[in-house]
Amino acid sequence: MESQRSTSKVAEGGLPSGWKREEVVRKSGLSAGKTDVYYFSPDGKKIRSKPQLARYIGEALDLSAFDFRTGRLIYSAVRKRIRHDASLILPIRQTASIFKQPVTVIRNRPESQTKSDLKHGPQDPPKQLFWEKRLQGLQARDSADDPIQAMDLPRNMQPVGPEMTNENVLQSISAALHLSNIPITGQNGSKTSIQKNPGVNIDANQPHIQQMLIHEEDIRRQESKVTEARLKLQDALNTLAT
Repeated sequence: MESQRSTSKVAEGGLPSGWKREEVVRKSGLSAGKTDVYYFSPDGKKIRSKPQLARYIGEALDLSAFDFRTGRLIYSAVRKRIRHDASLILPIRQTASIFKQPVTVIRNRPESQTKSDLKHGPQDPPKQLFWEKRLQGLQARDSADDPIQAMDLPRNMQPVGPEMTNENVLQSISAALHLSNIPITGQNGSKTSIQKNPGVNIDANQPHIQQMLIHEEDIRRQESKVTEARLKLQDALNTLAT
């Protein structure tokens, strides 16, 4: 098999001075055009592979980033290794969650007991109490830029919370009806205790009103009002049609 030899000195940054690199191009056969790379040490030792080179040099030189084919150091591999293997940054918890998270438990006392199976229930997102107060001072307006009159609350519907206006209560009820799948009952805590400490006896899933009991008579009275409103709307539509 014919071959073409090319000998050169190892590039700077690779092997120490005195080493030579030889590249042999195969001229015939099925592997024609392929190259074989060899290295010669200063004392004439022929090296055929990177593992053989590492055994010959030993610990005198770090060859982890050395490219045997080109005789150069791959600086990107050097930077990658420094970033991952030689990092001096202390490990920290990469979360700002307020919920319980699994941690590494270290026992330094023989009588300590570690729960190996930590089971956490469903983690719902936190809900801000009295978020409706952020809407104070804002009022809906119609197409003529006139303020829309707010609805009046029933007499037995009392707001719960610090300085909750009727508009805040209506916003709270609307949000609860729209977002919650549970029955809307209101707060179970007493109004006095909640006024002193809003974080006590407050259910974020319920609107900020005192607990209300709806009787059958209330439902029938409301149905009567709805029926009356529909009749008035029907009469108004018939008038417009004629």
